[in-house]
Amino acid sequence: MKYTIEGDSLPVARIYLSNGEALISQAGGRTWEKGDVLTEVKSEGGAKKMFGRLVSGESLFLSKYTARGDCEIAFASSFAGSIIVKELAAGESIIAQKQAFMCATYGVDLSVYFNKRVGSGMFGGEGFIMQKVTGPGTVFLEINGYCVDYDLGPGERIVLDTGVLAFMDETCSMDVEVVKGGMKNVLFGGEGLMNTTVTGPGKVYLQSINLAALAQRLYRSMPSDK
Repeated sequence: MKYTIEGDSLPVARIYLSNGEALISQAGGRTWEKGDVLTEVKSEGGAKKMFGRLVSGESLFLSKYTARGDCEIAFASSFAGSIIVKELAAGESIIAQKQAFMCATYGVDLSVYFNKRVGSGMFGGEGFIMQKVTGPGTVFLEINGYCVDYDLGPGERIVLDTGVLAFMDETCSMDVEVVKGGMKNVLFGGEGLMNTTVTGPGKVYLQSINLAALAQRLYRSMPSDK
């Protein structure tokens, strides 16, 4: 399998498959295809994993695309940003926000990930339910805005605004903390009540645009009906 990432800030992954190679995505995920491609709807993992995808807000079924000869399949980002490609070894996992997964080579395992720290889900902005992606295989993930990554050492911590975390190695842990400095900072500091914290060891990928915050800002800017 070969691929290119094109389009600058409005990226598209163009993936070139040979006969018999296959990809999976959320149902209806691909943007276009060229060549002979067999598209099938798959449950992948049975009732348990289907339920997990349902509660995580993803589609119940996955689409499988199998090449029947040399072909091209393209997946476009749903928002201005970046596409990151991760090569996962057998048994290696990343934890991603629900909207990050774009597609992967067939054989990559997708499962629901429940954050063990309930506070992280209720207040952290990334959600109590995230997505676990396990190799072996190649995974394509979309990032809203610009992507910055940090390789955190054991016990090393980074503090984030809510919605900034895109995905992280499974070895990292996520939690929330109350904004420091008392109620004055909470009420008037503009940072909200909680911050998200990620602690190493492992690599963490951040996105510069929080879509939920952007949507709220656009909504406040819309003229009200009189």
